[in-house]
Amino acid sequence: MVVFAGQGDPRRSLSLLWRADTPPPTRGGPGPKPRLSVDAIVAAAVALADEEGMGALSMRAVGDRLGRTAMALYTYVPGKSELLDLMYDAVHAELPTAYPESDPADWRAALTAWAGEVLEFHVRHPWVLQVSQARPVLGPHEYAGLDTLVTLLRATGLEAGVLRRLVGTLFPFVRGSAQAVADARLAAAATGSSDEEWWAARSAALLELVPDFAERFPAVSGLEVEGPVEPYPAAVQEGTEPVPYPEREARETFRVGLGVLLDGIEAARADRT
Repeated sequence: MVVFAGQGDPRRSLSLLWRADTPPPTRGGPGPKPRLSVDAIVAAAVALADEEGMGALSMRAVGDRLGRTAMALYTYVPGKSELLDLMYDAVHAELPTAYPESDPADWRAALTAWAGEVLEFHVRHPWVLQVSQARPVLGPHEYAGLDTLVTLLRATGLEAGVLRRLVGTLFPFVRGSAQAVADARLAAAATGSSDEEWWAARSAALLELVPDFAERFPAVSGLEVEGPVEPYPAAVQEGTEPVPYPEREARETFRVGLGVLLDGIEAARADRT
């Protein structure tokens, strides 16, 4: 399910994102009900998407969480399209905008920290991964995240044209890695079978039905011979939390892939000298 942002009225959406002319709260009927606000509606919508996924999102469902009707929400947010933009931008406020713990000259450490933060952000809010990057939201927190990455990349000394392409490389890489982690977490619950059961059943069937697999796909099979992975465990202990093997593999792939990308940046810097 891919969702495109920026489908609401342009001026209304942007005025809400930037809080340029947010309507004042209206007084409801008698009783102690708290007044609604754009922030309260967005927070309820984010909580709903975090818990139940993008498919559960509707103005009615958000209203139910707030003890109000969907119609009561429209005074503040025109519709679901505008609400999605607000949700997307609001959660991006969680991302750091500076990395003071890193040496300003150590661009590699700063970019590594940035990538880790962005990965965990998407894992916390997997519904964000369904919002296409083809059309940005153009909100303040989204821009702050972009500005942070550009600032970190400027420390590499590479020219602006290269930096633009690096932004277009790093964001999709981290989002793709986060998608792999999120999918690894979701697979068992969504399919009703554990990773161990799935692989055991299909591996056995594949070997039976395609006995010449190694001969037909020598490059793939060679990876196992040249650098076999460890046996498939039910879970691996990392710190205090058990981490299923597919998620651990996704995180290790992220770590190695990021290192190769940063090596490429280092090589591009060397070429300039």
